[in-house]
Amino acid sequence: MRVGIVGAGFSGAVIARQLAEAGIASLVMEERGHVAGNCHSERDRATGVMVHLYGPHIFHTDNSRVWDYVNRFAEFVPYVHRVKATVGGRVYSLPVNLHTINQFFGLALSPNEASAFIAARARTDIEVPQSFEEQALRFVGPELYEAFFRGYTEKQWGTDPACLPAAILKRLPLRFNYDDRYFNHRFQAMPRHGYTGLVETILSHPLIEVRTRCRHEEVTERFRHLFYTGPIDRYFHHAHGRLAYRTLDFEAERHRGDWQGIAVMNHPDRDVPFTRITEHKHFAPWEAADLPETIIVREYSRACTPADIPYYPIRLTGEMKMLTDYEARAAAEPGVTFVGRLGTYQYLDMDVTIERALDVADAAIKRLRQAEAVAASA
Repeated sequence: MRVGIVGAGFSGAVIARQLAEAGIASLVMEERGHVAGNCHSERDRATGVMVHLYGPHIFHTDNSRVWDYVNRFAEFVPYVHRVKATVGGRVYSLPVNLHTINQFFGLALSPNEASAFIAARARTDIEVPQSFEEQALRFVGPELYEAFFRGYTEKQWGTDPACLPAAILKRLPLRFNYDDRYFNHRFQAMPRHGYTGLVETILSHPLIEVRTRCRHEEVTERFRHLFYTGPIDRYFHHAHGRLAYRTLDFEAERHRGDWQGIAVMNHPDRDVPFTRITEHKHFAPWEAADLPETIIVREYSRACTPADIPYYPIRLTGEMKMLTDYEARAAAEPGVTFVGRLGTYQYLDMDVTIERALDVADAAIKRLRQAEAVAASA
């Protein structure tokens, strides 16, 4: 009897591969027409650019185990992600760094001077920030918050920043030097042939069957165990209500040459309807110079309806009781393991997703082997 895996994104693919290498067969069921989930990438026919169809994905990690794992299945090319922001008609560096501070305030501060300057503007009366807004005011002060964070956050999450958890902002550092790298992880790279090629190779094993355009509810086969990477509330038929997600709409344009000079340009201004513009050929600088045309994609965030693809779990304070109810049911569900961003209703970077999938698979292999031993001795 095989194992069932719902979803062919990183979580499902890594679990399937680990099981296969341990001699355990699986059926991977993916309701979309392709593997790799929201990391899916493919060449744009008109421009030849490798496009991240569901928005930008940059591989970055300090985890050597995860780095070694993905390099088994694809060639990774070094890539350092940098982001700019257009605010009030001017372009600034993100994350907020010494250059951003000096440019925004029209100053020429040293690192120590800039640290003291921002500290004087920070809301020190907020001792323990409880919301995104409080964290930002405590972190960068009102001027930088209004310019770079408030409008972008309202558009991205569709709610007042005062209603979002403080932890969201902790992912974006404030730097008192000129380091404009978006991430400071040891390993930063892109798979040369795209994320879909990487996931296809992970899934390429004789003990793995992949069925695309396949909903697991329609499969009658019985499984030894089921790994579920879809939305946890959907699995339970929304018995406790629908958890809130954000989804994305994309608006593409094709042009000659280089359109914005960088992969991602954020647009935090509140009167601009989109959150950012992505120029995908800059994710592959090793081939960008040979591409005479380019494709840019404007990204719009909105509330996710039942017909949409869920991207970001919001995790509003008012949802925690609902989530707790689903987590309790998931823990009690026999023969099913919930995993991944949607299965656990958490925002997870790719490296964390892969690490957790490896851990889940290793634990499952041990558990299945124990069950086999018990059955053999009975």
